[in-house]
Amino acid sequence: MNALTPDQIAEAFIAACRDEIEAPKPGNVHTFAAGHAMEARHFLDSARVAAPAIAACDAGIGARIRKSVEATFAEVGMNTNLGIILLCAPLACAAGSSSSELRAALAGALRCLDHQDAADVYAAIAQASPGGLGRAARYDVHATPPPSLIEAMREAAERDLIARQYVSDFADIFGTGLPVVERSRSRQDQSIALAVYLAFLSAFPDTHIVRKHGPKVAQEVMQEAKAFASRAQSESGTSRFVSDLLAFDARLKTARVNPGTSADLTVASLFAARLVGVLPMSRGDG
Repeated sequence: MNALTPDQIAEAFIAACRDEIEAPKPGNVHTFAAGHAMEARHFLDSARVAAPAIAACDAGIGARIRKSVEATFAEVGMNTNLGIILLCAPLACAAGSSSSELRAALAGALRCLDHQDAADVYAAIAQASPGGLGRAARYDVHATPPPSLIEAMREAAERDLIARQYVSDFADIFGTGLPVVERSRSRQDQSIALAVYLAFLSAFPDTHIVRKHGPKVAQEVMQEAKAFASRAQSESGTSRFVSDLLAFDARLKTARVNPGTSADLTVASLFAARLVGVLPMSRGDG
């Protein structure tokens, strides 16, 4: 993989965010339906203003995350994309700083995270103040940043799928998300973003749901998502499937259940797919 320019990385990031927000993802905000006091435009505006910081070739991972969150709040005044930023900043850093294979470059970038990265990430999380965050006995984000961001992520990995990516070299992005993108490319009747989202939602209890509603609700959502993931293989283009999908979406939003982590992992998978050439750098390229 050739090292990419900041413009290419920013374009790939915006395209990944746009594709995700245009998919009818149950429980999450999309162009078919708003939700959780947010609209699709908030996410599209957030992607546009965060992209330059995500792609900044002269900045470390922590600085990209902090500046992306600052730009988002300056534009929309709310947390629309903290998880997306946490996942995409390391991928962007790897894509722009090395000509080696993306995951190998990513592993190297994660190993180089230092105390300043931890301070920047803690500042970003404090500003975003994600719902259901709670307190932790060690490395609490409301406390002094730790010497090692990776140690803090390791502490949180069992309860947070985003943290788990940092200590596994993004195992779920490369092991679940990218293979679904590759399998879905040939299906013209199916949204690739929706396929990836359903894959994550049906494979793991969404940790954003767990934090806000508990593991039982997360398990129930996962089980219902499995049925939709199975149906997507045979009837994704039918009106009945879309109608049932949007009914599931409405029920989740009425209950204020938002599978936000699954949406974040979806964006990161679409972004990684563009960085490695599985998807075109922009939707207009083919």
